Amino acid sequence: MRATAIVRILTTDYGVNPKQIIPSGRADNFPVADNSTPEGKAKNRRTEVILSPKISELMKILENN
Repeated sequence: MRATAIVRILTTDYGVNPKQIIPSGRADNFPVADNSTPEGKAKNRRTEVILSPKISELMKILENN
């Protein structure tokens, strides 16, 4: 739910093209801390944004420099 909320904010408030963004929740499968303590649960309530460029566009930029 957190991932879709972030996508909604990015698309609605910041104009990010919804066809270029994918929400993905992984906290249940890849926790960074133990969920048995409040501190661990707080660490696992995180949002990570991963940006991936179009390789073809990146190559064009590199070729022009």
